[in-house]
Amino acid sequence: MYRLLNVNRASAVQKVLRLPPPTCCGCSGSPAAQNFTQYQQYYQMLYRQVPTRAKSQGNTSTPAAATVTAARIQSTTPTQTDALAQSKKKRLRKPRYAKYVELLEVTELTASERKSKVKRLKSKKLSEFIQRTQQQILEKRAREERRARKNKSGEETLRQPVEYQKINLEVLDSSILESGIYDDRPLIFFGKDEYTKQVVSNPEEMQNILKSFHNFREIIESMEHEKQENSEAALSSYSFNAAKHAEESEALDPFETMEPYIAPLEKPTETIKPSLNPATAKSKKRFKSNVHRNEEQERMAKQRALHINLTTYLNVCVSANMLHRGLSTIFSYRARAKNNIKQNYNSVITIDLYNILLQGYASKGSFDRFQELFKLIKEDSLSFNEQTYAAIFECLGRLEPTDQNLKTIREYIEQAQQNGFSLDQIMDRSKFISDQRDIALDAIKRIHPDYMPTYVPPQLGYDNELLNHLNEYVMPVGVEPMDAQHTSDFAIMKPKRGFSKELLEQMAREQLKTELDGSITIKSIEKPKEFVNAQLCRDKLKELEQNWRKQISAAIVRDLNTMRAQVRFKPHGFMNYYTYLKSLDTSHFVDILVKEIYKLAEGSETFSPTVGQLHKELGQKVQQRFQIEQKKGNGTLEKVGEIYSAYCDLWESGRSDDNTRQMWQRLVHEHRHSGPSMDLLEVPWPTNVQAGVGRFLYNILMRDIKLDAHIMRQKAKPKQQNLLPAFYTLFRNQGRLVKEEVKAHPVLSRLLRASRQQTLTFESNLVPMLCPPQPWSTPHNGGYLLNKSELIRLPHQAVQQWERIKSSNPQHLYPALDSLNQLASIPWRVNTQLLDVIIEVFQNGGDAKLDVPQPPSSLPPLPTLPSKETDVSHAERAKQFREKLGYRRKQAEMYSLWCDALYRLSLANHYRDKVFWLPHNMDFRGRVYPVPPHLNHLGSDLARSMLIFDQAQPLGVDGFSWLKLHCINLTGLKKRDSVRERLLYAEEIMSDILDSADNPLTGRMWWAQSDEPWQTLACCMEIANVYRSPNPAAYLSRFPIHQDGSCNGLQHYAALGRDEAGAYSVNLAPSAIPQDVYSAVAALVEKTRKADAANGLHVAQALSGFVRRKVIKQTVMTTVYGVTRYGARLQIARQLKDIDDFPKDWVWPASTYLTTKTFESLREMFTSTREIQDWFTECARLISGVCSQNVEWVTPLGLPVVQPYNRQELKATVRTGFRVPEAMSMDMYERPNILKQKNAFPPNFIHSLDSSHMMLTSLHCERQGLTFISVHDCFWTHACTVPELNRMCREQFVALHSQPILEDLSELMRRLYSFKDNDFTNDGSVEDLSKRQLNRTLKQLPAKGDFDLNNVLDSVYFFS
Repeated sequence: MYRLLNVNRASAVQKVLRLPPPTCCGCSGSPAAQNFTQYQQYYQMLYRQVPTRAKSQGNTSTPAAATVTAARIQSTTPTQTDALAQSKKKRLRKPRYAKYVELLEVTELTASERKSKVKRLKSKKLSEFIQRTQQQILEKRAREERRARKNKSGEETLRQPVEYQKINLEVLDSSILESGIYDDRPLIFFGKDEYTKQVVSNPEEMQNILKSFHNFREIIESMEHEKQENSEAALSSYSFNAAKHAEESEALDPFETMEPYIAPLEKPTETIKPSLNPATAKSKKRFKSNVHRNEEQERMAKQRALHINLTTYLNVCVSANMLHRGLSTIFSYRARAKNNIKQNYNSVITIDLYNILLQGYASKGSFDRFQELFKLIKEDSLSFNEQTYAAIFECLGRLEPTDQNLKTIREYIEQAQQNGFSLDQIMDRSKFISDQRDIALDAIKRIHPDYMPTYVPPQLGYDNELLNHLNEYVMPVGVEPMDAQHTSDFAIMKPKRGFSKELLEQMAREQLKTELDGSITIKSIEKPKEFVNAQLCRDKLKELEQNWRKQISAAIVRDLNTMRAQVRFKPHGFMNYYTYLKSLDTSHFVDILVKEIYKLAEGSETFSPTVGQLHKELGQKVQQRFQIEQKKGNGTLEKVGEIYSAYCDLWESGRSDDNTRQMWQRLVHEHRHSGPSMDLLEVPWPTNVQAGVGRFLYNILMRDIKLDAHIMRQKAKPKQQNLLPAFYTLFRNQGRLVKEEVKAHPVLSRLLRASRQQTLTFESNLVPMLCPPQPWSTPHNGGYLLNKSELIRLPHQAVQQWERIKSSNPQHLYPALDSLNQLASIPWRVNTQLLDVIIEVFQNGGDAKLDVPQPPSSLPPLPTLPSKETDVSHAERAKQFREKLGYRRKQAEMYSLWCDALYRLSLANHYRDKVFWLPHNMDFRGRVYPVPPHLNHLGSDLARSMLIFDQAQPLGVDGFSWLKLHCINLTGLKKRDSVRERLLYAEEIMSDILDSADNPLTGRMWWAQSDEPWQTLACCMEIANVYRSPNPAAYLSRFPIHQDGSCNGLQHYAALGRDEAGAYSVNLAPSAIPQDVYSAVAALVEKTRKADAANGLHVAQALSGFVRRKVIKQTVMTTVYGVTRYGARLQIARQLKDIDDFPKDWVWPASTYLTTKTFESLREMFTSTREIQDWFTECARLISGVCSQNVEWVTPLGLPVVQPYNRQELKATVRTGFRVPEAMSMDMYERPNILKQKNAFPPNFIHSLDSSHMMLTSLHCERQGLTFISVHDCFWTHACTVPELNRMCREQFVALHSQPILEDLSELMRRLYSFKDNDFTNDGSVEDLSKRQLNRTLKQLPAKGDFDLNNVLDSVYFFS
């Protein structure tokens, strides 16, 4: 703490700052002295904690008042004038170590009280700061000073600085003064002779001072590279007052209790704008940006990003009990937004931000704060909304019901009604947590004792032409099914039956425990390899983990204290990471880091997370834990338990015609009378916040986690330790970029392998659920019970689609939500009979032919590179080096596939005796996916084969036939044969099928020759069970039967264009045998190849006999999904490499040739498809190029879709220390990536159509009581219900394509993107012509053919 020196120091200070001597009392000084005095007051105002109250208590000219308001000079750094004068003196500068620090008695006691910050200010920066501050004060307070000067004659006397002891500054070298930089050698100034003698005679005092200096040096150095604050001017119209004292019962963070509180001045002053001379004024700079379309879009992006950051930050401030920090933050950005002329003030500071703070203060009953915030809301011209009045009533409800309290409540009830808000609207539309609803209702009942809120019931039905007929099953809210006069069989509940309420509640409790723990640890199926010292390593690892936990806990406390000291006395309430980090206890951070240590140590040699990825992952884990803790604290956990218990009642009874969403909505509505709201929006932390929080933990991981290099030595001496960092970083090429990656120390990895823990840990939101998932009732609530599940898989910068979803009618989203709920409501089991066979193959080293990954150790060793002395040519050495790189790449690929199989099989083994559910979400096009990534029915042949339905149903009359037909379909041997011929073939090979089931690994292994070997084996096992049962029709089967679309993308194109030839080739029309489009394309390519070979083309001759269906199948399949020629060439080259007889030297020339011929053949076969695809591409090119907007559309089921492809500049992240950066990338304000937009639109639109077809089929199957599961265009059901599935699948395809899909798309795009007449300049410019071309193209629909869609209803092989 600086000690003020005595009177004679003033002359030295005046000399340094070139100021005239102080005038006598009552006399006014020169303007320069007045400016300096104002600067002193401004500086004191910024850093003081408690406002002076002397002026209000008496005469301001008293000595006491003079003492309180006296300013002091904080720096001995010379001004710019002195610096120039000193530089003229040709004295030699001293070395860099000749710097100094002025330390005036800094002790630990005073440091803890004040936490004063000593900054390094060079002379130039300081002088510029002083001049800028003086100018601002002059401009903003000129009028007040002129009016107040006459009445405050004695004020100038009070503003004179305290005089210091005279110090001969000439003794000091000028270079020291000019440098103004601190060094490790402090120069200590003492105030009084007595004190000097005391310190000299007591070395302990001297040591305390030096110790204090060293304690603060780290803080000083950490701020060396901090960006200089440029927002001082924004707050020049505000004063800093002390925060009001909290109630005695309120526990506040020490940092929060000393937080400066900012209050606005009563009279804002006008800003003096300098006049510009037209002759010398600079021309406006041209806007240049590769990301944003124009300056307006860039400004809107910044405003939106700031608003999102403020919303998140204020929510965290309230949850962390840092209300004053939140208040000062909103004041700071409010002032900045007001002073920024270009910024739309009301788009940044909204009533929603104030409502967050109001709810925080309401929970403490601080109505005084409300009054202050109301003044600000009025100044900002904002209006109260329902949430504002709810906070008011809550705050008043927490106060004693005095007469004044009742009067205030009555006034605000009347005010709300005058503003058009009834009490029912306030209670219905507001969001509540904990007991807020009950407290607000209690306040209202003080005035209206009989009041009971009426809540608006939710809309349950559809608003879509394709689904409106299903609304006849929906009963009004409040009407029980048994009350209705109808004879329903409740078929919709059929797939959900078989579970008692007690069983469901028990499973729900297990699921909640898993989600609260945050992770699940399971046993690995990897073949155990016990090491000799395994037990010793386990003990060492356990001891090491205990030490890590202590080190991490101490490091977190240390770093948080440092960050608190840095942030504590910042003059402005900017957003900082400290607030986010204080939202959780230290124990949570310790758990997160310990789990991350094990995860990193178990990583492979060839892959490691980059530093940026690790920052983001750690930040996401902190956010997930924060959200869980929030739900535990705000009553959501208990409310979910209540509603889910009632939900289990409906599952047990099975007496409901509602789907799962409608059931959940009814239950939520019934429980709205008390407790928290169930539709709370979980505000996700911005990516910059996640990265900053993760960086904080990453620094601890790298700095504080130590490892003894001798830890694995059994005979090491107890005192022999070599502590090294447990993690290090390396740089590795990733494509064209070099990324910094994090690796574990080899000793740590070796220790973990030697301990052989034989366990795997998964996060709770990556594994299946043990109970039925929470239905999606809104875009923000569904899936896991507590864990946050994202409805749509989107990159972080894609916010435009979320905006479209928020602004759309909720009923338009119901079809997509209900389809996700239907898929998630199907219970699953593991096919244990097949799982044991797969695990046996995996543990015995895998099998490449059976698609069971092999470990990297199975690779043959690579020959070592010859030494430099060996006589080897450069070409040979380069070839060997490339072989080594290829070997390492193959090794990494094998390890990745092996780990994926290990995770999948270990999870399947863990759930082998359990029933589980798979929550679903979708991508931006509407395609659905299971949320758990490892164990699901989506993926490879091995992944699909392991799962069966939990509910068993009798096969019935035709079930066994469908089972045999499914087995033959999986083999791929009879694709061109009819159904009858396939069934006859199944009977012929029944002995092989039974042998495969009985001796899967030791028999003839007929199943291994199949296209889908593991699914074929599973089907063989099921056929064997049915074949040997006494009554096959009564056999209860859990086995799913697949019905797969015949090149589904081309089917949608043919239906859109009513293309007869194309429709026939993809089985939209009836035929005696299935039409194979892949074989047809291969025949066309072969015909062209023969002609080219006859003409002497060598590549065509080399391909003789190799133009096969399998070679071009993937290319034909993916053509409609936007595969490029380069991608198609890679696909064909991969197939040619797998043919042993094909000459390897011809792989690349032949793949290029086949790619060209395949594309030409497709365009020849599908004329209408080509025209529609070209129209899609041209529309997207013009929309993204001319309009500079993302392409968007609405699916036939009402889901808004926006393509999230934008230009993104790769900018180096600016690290701002503990301050949260405000910039965010958002697609709705950025230039689109034209190439991606135009190439992706055709396949994305077709994907949205096939997802719409799937959803329609899903909802109609659910209504009829069928078990339905989809893998995109492959539909699964029980064998006994395949005919019903086929009928509904065809009916919904016809219904979907009977809609004017292309016409609706054209109308929507014209409404969104077409230009009006006044937008044309008629000057013949390129821009003008492009606009006209856009308008023409959007209207020019492709011509359609004469194909009758009703033919699909009779097509056997449409889905088969």
